[in-house]
Amino acid sequence: MAWLERHPTSGRFHLCFRWNGKRKRRSLSTDDTKAAEAIRLRFEENVALLERGRLELPPAADIMTFLLSDGKLATSPKAVVAIEHKSLRVIGDLYLAALGNGSVEANSLENLAMHLNHFCRKFGDGFVLQDLTTSQLQDYLNTRVRRKGKSSVPLSTVTLRKEVATLRACFNWAEQTGLLTGRFPNRGLRFPKGEDKRPFMTWEDIERRVGRGGLTPHETKRFWDSLFLDLQQIDEFLVYVKSHASRPWVYPMCFAAAHTGARRSELARLHIDDIDFQDKTVLVHERKRVRGQLTTRRVPLTPVLEQVLLQWIRHDHPGGSVLFCHKEKAGFQPAEGETTIPITVDDAGWHFVLTVRGSKWAVLRGWHVLRHSFASNLAAKGVDQRFIDEFLGHQTEAQRRRYRHLFPHQQRQVLCQVFGG
Repeated sequence: MAWLERHPTSGRFHLCFRWNGKRKRRSLSTDDTKAAEAIRLRFEENVALLERGRLELPPAADIMTFLLSDGKLATSPKAVVAIEHKSLRVIGDLYLAALGNGSVEANSLENLAMHLNHFCRKFGDGFVLQDLTTSQLQDYLNTRVRRKGKSSVPLSTVTLRKEVATLRACFNWAEQTGLLTGRFPNRGLRFPKGEDKRPFMTWEDIERRVGRGGLTPHETKRFWDSLFLDLQQIDEFLVYVKSHASRPWVYPMCFAAAHTGARRSELARLHIDDIDFQDKTVLVHERKRVRGQLTTRRVPLTPVLEQVLLQWIRHDHPGGSVLFCHKEKAGFQPAEGETTIPITVDDAGWHFVLTVRGSKWAVLRGWHVLRHSFASNLAAKGVDQRFIDEFLGHQTEAQRRRYRHLFPHQQRQVLCQVFGG
């Protein structure tokens, strides 16, 4: 039985169903209820045909792509592309199907699908990707840069570069597999100038700057995107979450984020066995630090976090091996061998919004502010950069620059040694 889920922020539907005991999910790139329901009904018809043997699933095919394409992937990819004249939509679907074997995260796969959908809207599903030119790509950029994103904020250069990088990766994959020939025509593309992210600032610093007035909504948002909470504010926030959390797991998960600096996706993957109460460490499972490789890092378990997690596990946890989970969730069933349902990245994002809605904490830009705050407070206390990097995992030089100014008085002391004072 397949079911539909609506994304809490974009409003688009996702098609979900279980296959061989595992939950499968695919974005339908539509927010129209009737259209999504029609796709679901057709999908279930194909499931029935597959179960009756009228359709045969190829060994290497992705089950979602196979059923959504009415079994087109039963033929070889080259044959499908030849029939469709090597269209952008077909090659894009084949590329996403090739990545559907677990080589990329599910949320990353959704982002790639979203980027390719932008190009399909611009050029059309039937556009022959082989005929793409640099001038057409430049026209795409010139058109996209005038569009507004969420909250009427102009699209950033980073977003535009990511979109082009997705299409380039798709083109290169098609070239390597023999579906296309030639090189991706991105040489000479001109992107708009990007804006460097502001250094992290305290709540008081941002309120003072915003309070002067004269800022656009975009400029105001950029200031709040740079917020980090000091230690006292983190404690106040966690007290608020404890009494206002939309789900029982939100409070212990927020506490873990504030005391480990882990990303929300990393927190969602944690199992109870990853918390070593004897050695006082948290084992964080990474998927982005080393390309194509799953890695881990260990973060010390603070005494207060230990108490919160023990309370959660011993008294409030609904059961199962996953650390943060739902006792029940509409339209979902626990996986085989589990009694509860793990939370997803979307679950975490949505319930963070629900928890802070209508409060002074509504200015927080999601879970990542706790990661920023973790790094910034360590820097402000003069903690060695190597420890900060080890606790946070992958840490770029650009990220370091954003909170380096928080090291107490070090830069001023260097200048005073030279010029006196």
